[in-house]
Amino acid sequence: MSRDRQEGLADRPVRLGLRENWLQFSLLVVVNIAVGGLVGLERTTVPLIGSDVFGLTSDLAVFSFIIAFGLTKALTNLAAGALTARFRRKELLIAGWLIGVPVPFVLAWSPSWTWIVAANVLLGVNQGLTWSMTVNMKIDLVGPARRGLATGLNEAAGYVAVGATALLTGYLATAYGLRPVPELIGAVFVVGGLALSVVVRDTGGHVAVELAQHRTSAGSGRSDGFAATFARTSWRNRSLRGASQAGLVNNLNDGLTWGVFPLLFTDHGLGLAAVGLIKGLYPLLWGVGQIPTGHLADRIGRKPLIVGGMFVQAVGFVLALALLADPLLAGVLSAVALGIGTAMVYPALIASISDHAHPAWRANALGTYRFWRDIGYAVGALVAGILADTLGLNATVIAAAVLTAGSGLLAARWITDH
Repeated sequence: MSRDRQEGLADRPVRLGLRENWLQFSLLVVVNIAVGGLVGLERTTVPLIGSDVFGLTSDLAVFSFIIAFGLTKALTNLAAGALTARFRRKELLIAGWLIGVPVPFVLAWSPSWTWIVAANVLLGVNQGLTWSMTVNMKIDLVGPARRGLATGLNEAAGYVAVGATALLTGYLATAYGLRPVPELIGAVFVVGGLALSVVVRDTGGHVAVELAQHRTSAGSGRSDGFAATFARTSWRNRSLRGASQAGLVNNLNDGLTWGVFPLLFTDHGLGLAAVGLIKGLYPLLWGVGQIPTGHLADRIGRKPLIVGGMFVQAVGFVLALALLADPLLAGVLSAVALGIGTAMVYPALIASISDHAHPAWRANALGTYRFWRDIGYAVGALVAGILADTLGLNATVIAAAVLTAGSGLLAARWITDH
């Protein structure tokens, strides 16, 4: 590109909107495909690597990699919001990819389960930084009018990649074994994501434009720092509290099914390809469904989708057990319900947080929400491991259904549309 052309792009006035920023938005969509693909490596094979390759007999021990991932990702999400005050979003995005470089290679050739857990610490940091920055940058670009659609497209890209990779690794594991071939496709995601992150432009100018345009009531735009925003998002503001608890339970479900479903359905006679289908179908529907549900959240409001989606997920767990005599049917129908329910909830929750957070402290509010949401991975894996070891896998699925329905009731009570 010529120097005159570069200067022309730099001098172009910053405008908010999807149409005005479609190229940068599209690049970030592709980046998030790589983000989702990297975590999708683990959805089908890693629980079975724990039990079949390393001989782990405790379900809690098998699920320890999810606990490590969830805790690290949650804490990184929390830090990411605060770090945006000191570093550009693009810098944090690139840092996340550099930290994720070793992950596929450790998964492929680790000599012990401890290495797998350590790789998930790196994966948690990678996902916390990269996914946080892609969603923040997309929200920066489009402005307040299209947040639901923006978050829907972002999450759709990531979770379609999660599902497609889970499906692909299931078939590769059937043909080539659990390791190393299925994990090495992660190298493609790392290289592609890092290269595109270097190319994409930072969105600091778009935040400045929105701040200049934002109308606030007295005091509503104050930025009291990280601690005050954490408290406001976690419990002081009813709507933010309602969204945070729903996000936690939503990802509790994901963490629980991540560990439980491969073991549950292989125990009932399904092979790796069938388990890969179930584990891939859930995030695929979750991902694709967020495009229409994100748009719908802008039309009818956030609350109906959040409450309805939690109850649809609860039905998904009921189907998994009620139809277990035919495990493939049970797995597929459960995955469909869980995928649709999560698609309803995911973009609406992020948009709801953005609605109730001023641009001055929105990054910290989103970081706090994503902390509570992704701590659900660790909570889900911990609860699943304890319940599965003491009461069995079926009891774990029942507990998930009850918790999810209860979360839907709390969301109905606390969340208000902006």
